[in-house]
Amino acid sequence: MKALDRLAERARARNARLILPEGGEARIVAAARRLADARIARPVLLGSEAEIAAAAAAAGVSLGRIACLDPAAADTLDALAQGYVQGRRRLGVTAARRLLRRPLYFAAMTVRSGGADAMVAGAANPSRRVIEAALAAIGLAEGIATPSSFFLMIVPGRGCAPERRLLFADCALAVAPDAAALADIALASAQIAAALLDEPPRVALLSFSTDQSARHPRVTLVREAVALARARAPDLAIDGEFQADAALIPEVAARKVKRESAVAGAANVLVFPSLEAGNIAYKLVQWLAGARAVGPVLQGFARPVSDLSRGAGVDDIVATATLVCAQA
Repeated sequence: MKALDRLAERARARNARLILPEGGEARIVAAARRLADARIARPVLLGSEAEIAAAAAAAGVSLGRIACLDPAAADTLDALAQGYVQGRRRLGVTAARRLLRRPLYFAAMTVRSGGADAMVAGAANPSRRVIEAALAAIGLAEGIATPSSFFLMIVPGRGCAPERRLLFADCALAVAPDAAALADIALASAQIAAALLDEPPRVALLSFSTDQSARHPRVTLVREAVALARARAPDLAIDGEFQADAALIPEVAARKVKRESAVAGAANVLVFPSLEAGNIAYKLVQWLAGARAVGPVLQGFARPVSDLSRGAGVDDIVATATLVCAQA
């Protein structure tokens, strides 16, 4: 798709060093081969020499020009352990060394230390393990207290309408965010949109109500989140609460929103009030509108990092890695 081609070009310009801690997984090795051949990233596979070689054989690819590193034998292990214990009074260097022999923690700490630009994992590990490692080693971005995720939805054009790119958040992580968490998700999504889209972010916080057309505590929560986000980012185009059609369709917005809004009818970032709503929405758009759903990609962290579905195919891994490297 054109959108992914543009993001691939952006990633090539970044020339990011991408660390992949699941080097014993054939899908990861196959994706690393494609990323390296397309010059989208400089992949680094973690694992023992035997594990990575077996995975490459299973994938039917060579390891030429792909860096491979065994965390247990890495020269950088001591330096990473020293960096990890800083600020952790109850953890010594010996314990940190043991922890960092785990590929997920080694990868996350390598990103934090600047030895890599981004990390992608989750093909062979549960999401909670990837997130635990990212929180422990990389940490959250300044001012963000809620880790979350987004999908890049690439919606095909219809008739004269061009292909459309939208960010959906959160569809995979934050189950029932309160107003403060929803504001975090909105601000993190705006930052990602600024990096990935070719237009300024216009963030709509969604509900079953538009401008208090309905009264309910869930509507009030969304309105509170908008107020909190605006106070923290007064120059950001963010608005709500909107129903989805009022956020996306100019004609509907003209009927439903009786005030000036830079977002109504023109949103490119949709923030859902719950995981339930977001997850349902992205799957409906994916399967009924024929959209490409790239993600989920983690956001809100201090450095680019992402989780994968354990069912992800090589195409999915390459697409997610492209998004992450385009941010790096």
